[in-house]
Amino acid sequence: MAANLQQQRSINEQLRREADIPRIQVSQACQLMMKYVLDHENEDCLLNGFASQKVNPFREKSSCSIL
Repeated sequence: MAANLQQQRSINEQLRREADIPRIQVSQACQLMMKYVLDHENEDCLLNGFASQKVNPFREKSSCSIL
């Protein structure tokens, strides 16, 4: 019973914290995300590629050779 009461109190505290978060409309959030993506597309390696293979974290690693 005490564990259940403690759990309900922690849920209540979490809901109070979430209620205090400022909200914006979905359309405004979408516009902000689109602006961010467009402003940073020059830095996106998945769109523009990498300057060299050495900086590419997705390149295939060299194969392991048995000595």
